[in-house]
Amino acid sequence: MPRKRREMAEFSLSFLDVICCGFGAVILLLMITKTVQPQIIEASTVNLEGLVADLQEQLFEIRGDTKFLNRDLTARQEQLSEYKERIAILRGQLASARSRYDSLQIETSTNSVITEQLAIARQSLTEEMQRLLDGLEIQSNLIGGIPVDSEYIIFVIDTSGSMFSYAWDRMMREIESTLNINPNVKGIQIMNDMGNYMFSRYRGQWIPDTAGRRRVLMQNLRNWNEFSTSSPVEGITAAIRTFYDPNK
Repeated sequence: MPRKRREMAEFSLSFLDVICCGFGAVILLLMITKTVQPQIIEASTVNLEGLVADLQEQLFEIRGDTKFLNRDLTARQEQLSEYKERIAILRGQLASARSRYDSLQIETSTNSVITEQLAIARQSLTEEMQRLLDGLEIQSNLIGGIPVDSEYIIFVIDTSGSMFSYAWDRMMREIESTLNINPNVKGIQIMNDMGNYMFSRYRGQWIPDTAGRRRVLMQNLRNWNEFSTSSPVEGITAAIRTFYDPNK
């Protein structure tokens, strides 16, 4: 007897099991997604806000440090400028001191040469010349190094830097005393040790002696700073060659 074929059911139990498992998995995924995702987003938001706050705080600290460093840099630059100015002043003082030292060295060497020349000249005097010189010194009546009967006076003045800086006031007092001792003379002249005249318009001439000219003379003499090598030879030679007169 022929066997009848069994008809297949549209939905078997195995198919239903697969469908149920699939739906269950989808539901499980949805549940996991809905419960976990908000927590992660909230935690991330909190962490980012904290990081932003930390970065802002660090930025404020950096800005504060920058302002402090700028103020410190400005103060250091001002201090550096002061130091540079002091260094410039000290260099100027050093140059001036060196110049005075060189002037003193030249003056010392010049004075040494003059002293040696005077010593040689004194040694060359004969006994008779020395006796006549001693007799002349005894008989002459000198006041301030000038005979009282002098009618003309020439001052030959050392106008070197060392003289002007350290002995000028004393020189002024000596000249004033000499003029007071000789209140009435026929002519006055002032030259420096280089043979330069203090009043160029009276070059080679005598300055008439009046009270007004004496005042002008003393006023101009106070600030007369003519170049000089501190050697009296040139000035004395020029004075003698220009103004020597056996009748005066």
